Amino acid sequence: MKAKLTIILIILFTTLSGAQTIYKEIKSNKLGKIRKVKIQLPRNYEENVEKKYPLFIVLDGDYLFEIVAANVDYYSYWNDMPEAIVVGINQIGSRDEDTFYSDQNYVPIKTGAEFFEFISQEVLTYINKTYRTEDFKVIVGHGDTANFINYYLFKPRPLFQAYIALNPKLITSMAENLYTRLKQLDTKQFYYLSSASEDKKSLREATESLDKTLSTIQGENLSYNFDMFENATHYSAPAQAMPKALDNIFKIYQPIGRKEYKEKILTYNGSPTEYLTKKYEDIKTLFGIEKQILVNDFKAIASAIEKNEDFESYEELSKLARKHHPGTVLGLYYLGRYQEETGSPKKAMRSYQSGYIMEEIGGITKDIMLQKAEDIKTDFGY
Repeated sequence: MKAKLTIILIILFTTLSGAQTIYKEIKSNKLGKIRKVKIQLPRNYEENVEKKYPLFIVLDGDYLFEIVAANVDYYSYWNDMPEAIVVGINQIGSRDEDTFYSDQNYVPIKTGAEFFEFISQEVLTYINKTYRTEDFKVIVGHGDTANFINYYLFKPRPLFQAYIALNPKLITSMAENLYTRLKQLDTKQFYYLSSASEDKKSLREATESLDKTLSTIQGENLSYNFDMFENATHYSAPAQAMPKALDNIFKIYQPIGRKEYKEKILTYNGSPTEYLTKKYEDIKTLFGIEKQILVNDFKAIASAIEKNEDFESYEELSKLARKHHPGTVLGLYYLGRYQEETGSPKKAMRSYQSGYIMEEIGGITKDIMLQKAEDIKTDFGY
């Protein structure tokens, strides 16, 4: 009952959200028929005319689209992932044909091969021409389609950068082929796998076995995560899995939290400012997005600088702050802290005083800046 309520709430949230859902029909030469798709555009898509977005392709879109779209909208609203375009491909009445494969070599043939090319050559082409997309693409499948999405990973250059396989119905040789392919990656790939304790025993055990195999793969190019959902069924688990999948794929995009601060920043072999710079460079490399550094992240780095007494790092932090938040007191505040702690109190006093004409930000007010200047003036008798 709890799982059903979760699904209902997610679907209701999608309906009430500010994201736009569009219903389209794509005339396919590959399939020889028209296929219906659902498209969710990000909030304010029309207003942000220069902005490009990552792309989600959702198989089993007739029932899985709403779960994915709602979670993408929710996570991006709280800045835990970039805004994205979500496309659901309806497969009512054609799922068996779409996932048809050879009994000899276990690859898509006939209608399965046609559906494979429909996505790779027609859907992606249409979406990329019609909407503003980034290169980062995610594909989602459930059951039979969770097995099918793996075929795109076997291309010399994987068509998608992230794969979300929900309660897969794995065919013969798929586990072995996946292991071999994921060991040989030469570009960054994300792979998320999930199962449910109440799923069909054969499916659950096959997925658990796959997890044990994939968990042994080492290397920087694969980001792999697995979840087993207790007391969940084959059909209720996807509602629980999607938030976990998005959290894992877009972990680096998220604001710095307590765990990242303690386990990564305080122990980083380099300056805290260097860590911050690398974090945002990695976001750009992975997702193609030039993300403005969050004020929250500046404050976390400043806290690490204070804790480690690495005051030299304030100088570079002030430069970053002026670049990402120009016209605010942030850059001058960090410059003042650098000057104050490295033997230039008079310069620090002037930096704090200069903040009076700047905008306040992140709890750093003009009064704080002036008080810092006054304290220096009192201490040193300027």
